[in-house]
Amino acid sequence: MRMKPSGSATEVSHLAPNGEQGLTLVEMIVVLAIIALVAALIVPNIIGRPDQARVTVAQSDLRSISAALKMYRLDNGDYPTTAQGLAALVSKPGGEPAPRNYAAGAYLDKLPVDPWGDPYIYASPGADGAGFDLASNGKDAKPGGDGLAADIKLSSN
Repeated sequence: MRMKPSGSATEVSHLAPNGEQGLTLVEMIVVLAIIALVAALIVPNIIGRPDQARVTVAQSDLRSISAALKMYRLDNGDYPTTAQGLAALVSKPGGEPAPRNYAAGAYLDKLPVDPWGDPYIYASPGADGAGFDLASNGKDAKPGGDGLAADIKLSSN
């Protein structure tokens, strides 16, 4: 801080050293242009991937459901039947075979659906005659498909 030469000892000036008092309009425009350039390069990469994110979520869901099915099997001796379906992980199923040691809090909080809003497909025994198969039909909700519309599958074996 510098004292003003006005004669009063209490007046103080807040001048920046070397006469610099802030950014000029040109400097602000350059900074904004750099930010816009970086945003233009990054934003399309982030926005262009919601379907890939959904595929990743579906794969993660299938692993979580698989873990719940394995816990069900440990408690009850076998996987739920295809007729009992994944609902057996949410509430105790009726019918045969009746679960022997059903977990008090169930195995999942709610019936899972894939990221596109369709129910996951469950079959027990699986296509190989043992274990189970889990699947999502993907973005197009139809069996088969390529790319983002491809089925997402998980088997117990």
